[in-house]
Amino acid sequence: MDMLQTTDDTVGKRENNRIRNRNAILKAARECFREKGYDNSTIRDIVRRTGLAAGTFYNYFSSKQDIFAALLTDFLNRLNTNLNHYRQTSDTAREFIHTAYLALFRATADDPLVYQLAHRNDHAIRDLFGADLLGLAMLALDEEIHSAVKRELLPDVDQDYLRAAFSGVAYEMSLRVARRSHESPGKGEHEAQQAAQFAATLFMGGLTQLPKLS
Repeated sequence: MDMLQTTDDTVGKRENNRIRNRNAILKAARECFREKGYDNSTIRDIVRRTGLAAGTFYNYFSSKQDIFAALLTDFLNRLNTNLNHYRQTSDTAREFIHTAYLALFRATADDPLVYQLAHRNDHAIRDLFGADLLGLAMLALDEEIHSAVKRELLPDVDQDYLRAAFSGVAYEMSLRVARRSHESPGKGEHEAQQAAQFAATLFMGGLTQLPKLS
């Protein structure tokens, strides 16, 4: 029994150490990408900030591209988790629009640096995923929009235009949510909520309804 407990403790410590090292690498990469840009950052730059041996890095990532892909994948996973959660609570057109944008803006507010980096390095994302970040994010929304039309939450209009309208608002407003959340880390949730309310009101009522939010 004691031997089994020792084995479990050892495995637990190794797992904790693995998570700690991986997070240290990702944190260092964020800092390098922010300060130097994605193209100008090297693996050596990243490793130096972690205090880890160079060989340890390659136990977790094989290249700089792998790190960037991990950061973006984490962002998209949060977005999809948010969308899946909110989908169950949308019974009206306004609720659908509000929760769809809230899912995106919350993911952005939770990780503003990654969103900003993504828009500065579109070519790198296209090389990794075949589309830019907004395109990937909107792929997650496509199914939601189609489902909302089938449920008659949204009107059965030209879905290409509808998607384009969602995308345009999402692109510009997400950048601003990212900037504001980065500048005021404690206000990320407030910014996400405020932006989602603004977008939903704009879609549902047009410009004439926006002053009522004040």
